[in-house]
Amino acid sequence: MYKIKELGLTLDIDGDLISNLVYIGKKHYPNEFGGFLIGYYSESQNHLRITDTILPNKYKGTPYMFERDAIGIEDKLNQFYKEEPKKYYVGEWHTHPNNLAIPSAIDIKTVNSIADDPEVSIKNPALLIIGCANNEIELGFYVHFKNKIYRYE
Repeated sequence: MYKIKELGLTLDIDGDLISNLVYIGKKHYPNEFGGFLIGYYSESQNHLRITDTILPNKYKGTPYMFERDAIGIEDKLNQFYKEEPKKYYVGEWHTHPNNLAIPSAIDIKTVNSIADDPEVSIKNPALLIIGCANNEIELGFYVHFKNKIYRYE
């Protein structure tokens, strides 16, 4: 379980899902790749459970950039929302090939724009960056909370 002690926030995600995301990311090496994170918050809104991913139908990736489109994603999201517990979009994930799992200025701008988007129903979007430097995989889990980006430890 990942925590941000100062905020009382926790996050959990199954190891199998992490392994799958790393595998998907490696298939697109040396380019960045990513997708949507699906899950749900506890009633108290302090615990996030990430359960699934949806991959974009349309995207552009280079070694230093990943852009995805949301075309065709709504139907897939609706399927998760019908499950119990109701699952929904909770954030984004992408890889940083040959780099650390630290958000770039573009990553921060993107998360801020998601949090500020009136059509997105979450206040605190999560961000997972999968870094791969020197053949070492590093996971960086972040959350946008009260207009700041915090890293889960």
